[in-house]
Amino acid sequence: MVESFPHDFVLACEGRPPADVVRAALAPRFAIMPEGRPRTLRLTWLDTFDWRLHQAGLTLQHNAGSRVSDYTLTGDDGEQVTASAKGLRWPALADALPPGPLRARLQPVTEVRALMPTAQATATVRQMRVLNADEKTVAWLTVTDLSLAGKNGTGLPARLSVTAVRGYQAQTDRIARSLTAAAGVTPAAASPLDDILAAAGRHPGDYSGKIDVTLTPEMPARRALEVVLLRLLDTLEANVPDTIRDTDTEFLHDLRVAVRRTRSAIKLCGDVLPTGVAEAFSGEFKWLGDVTTPIRDLDVYLLGYDQMAAGLLAATPAELEPFHRYLVQRRQAEERELARALHSRRFLDLIKAWRKELAAPAPRRGITAAALAADRIGRAHRKVLKRGAAITPDSPPESLHDLRKRCKELRYLLEFFASLHDPALHQQAVRDLKGLQDCLGEYQDCQVQQHEIRMFAAQMMTDQDVPATALLAMGELASKIARRERRARREFADRFADFASATSQHRFRALTSGPGR
Repeated sequence: MVESFPHDFVLACEGRPPADVVRAALAPRFAIMPEGRPRTLRLTWLDTFDWRLHQAGLTLQHNAGSRVSDYTLTGDDGEQVTASAKGLRWPALADALPPGPLRARLQPVTEVRALMPTAQATATVRQMRVLNADEKTVAWLTVTDLSLAGKNGTGLPARLSVTAVRGYQAQTDRIARSLTAAAGVTPAAASPLDDILAAAGRHPGDYSGKIDVTLTPEMPARRALEVVLLRLLDTLEANVPDTIRDTDTEFLHDLRVAVRRTRSAIKLCGDVLPTGVAEAFSGEFKWLGDVTTPIRDLDVYLLGYDQMAAGLLAATPAELEPFHRYLVQRRQAEERELARALHSRRFLDLIKAWRKELAAPAPRRGITAAALAADRIGRAHRKVLKRGAAITPDSPPESLHDLRKRCKELRYLLEFFASLHDPALHQQAVRDLKGLQDCLGEYQDCQVQQHEIRMFAAQMMTDQDVPATALLAMGELASKIARRERRARREFADRFADFASATSQHRFRALTSGPGR
C-alpha cells in the first residue's frame, strides 16, 4: 500500500538515463532498484469544451495500454477516483462511463456537457523502488517520458514522481529534499497536462463563452465595439463544428448566445460603425438566429423531460412517452436542417464578410468607449424603468415580453462594457437586473411552452395515432406550466420594485458617470 503524498519533479537528463540521474542524487543514503519492465501507455486527458473539470479543480486522465484502460479523476487535494473501462469513444457524456463512484463524481460537474479529449500523449513509464540502509522499500519512483501525440513524437522533459510507502513519509520527504538539491532535478512547477497543452499552444480554460475583453475608457468607441464583436465572432465560430456534429446541446446554446449578443450590439451601438454596416448585417444575423431556434426549443423540452415526467400526478411517465418520441423525431429532422444551414454558402459568406468588416482600420477620433458605454447603458436603463413602471396587473402579456427584451439589451450592454467599470459595482448592478430578468424569463417561457404543447399535440394527432392518455398527460404538463406562469406574474411587481429602488438606481448612475464620460 502507498500513501498519496507524492512529490513531482522534472528531469533534465542531458543524454543520461533518468535512473542514473536519480541514483546519483540519492547516493549514498538510498539505493534504487528497477521494478518490472517499462510500459508504454497512451495518455488522454478529458474535460468539457468549457473546462468544467478544470474550474472544479479536477483532472481526468485515461491511461491505455496493452493490458490497461483506466480512468483516474484527481482533485486538487490529491484525492483520486479510478475506474476501468474499455472501448469508450469520446466525445460523450459522463454517463458513457460504467456506473460507480467515478461517474457519480463527474456527472454533477459536467451536467449536459460532453467529455472530450483536451490533450494526448504517449508515455514510457518506468518504476523503481527506493531502498534505505536496511534494504527496506521506503518509496516508489515513477519516471515518465512524454511525447506529444500527433506532433511527430515531440518529446518533453522526463517527469519523476516520488510516492511514500505507508509508514515512511518522513524518509520520502528526505528523498524529495535530496532530489531538489541535485543537479538536473527541478520540482515540477506545472502538471503534465499543463506542459502538454503549452507545447500544443493551448492552456486550461482557453475557451469561455463570456465576453472577456479588456477595453479602456479613452479608446475610440468604434474600436471598442469591434473588439467586442470580434470576440463574439470567435465564440460563434468555435462552436460551429461541434454544433454540426451535435456533440452536446451547449455548443448550439453558446452559438445562439453569441448571435443574440451580436444582434443586440449592432442594434444598440451600430451607429458608431461605418455607414450602412449595421443595416447590411443585421438581417443576416437575424436569419442565423431564426435557423437555430427550432432545435434549441426542442432541446429545452428534452433536457427537462425526465423532471417533467417525474412530476406528473394524474398521468404516468409511460403515458407521456409518445410525446418524448415525437420530440426526438422532430429534433432529428431539425438537426439535419441546421447542419445544412451551417454548411451553406450564405453562412460561410456571412462569417467571412463580417470578420473582414471588423478587421478594417478604425478612426482614431470620435466619442470614446466610456462615453458610448455611459450613453447606451443610461438609455437602456431608463427604458426599462419607464416600461416597467407602466405595467399594471391588467397589462397584456405582450408588455411583459417587451420589457424582457429591454432587460436583455441592458444586460448585454453591461456585459459588453464590463471592463470599464468597477467590478464590485458592476456585479451588483447585474445582480439587481438578474432578479427581474429571471421573473420575466420564467413568465415568457411558460407562455411559450403552453402554446407549443398545444401545437405539438395538434401535430401529433395529424401525423400519427396518438393514445388519448398521452394527450391527457400533455394536458397535465400544460396545466403545471400555467401555474408557474401565474406565480411569475404575481412576483413581477416585487421584482420590479427591487430593481427600481433608489439604491439600485444609484448604482446605475454611478456606472454611467465614470472616467471618460
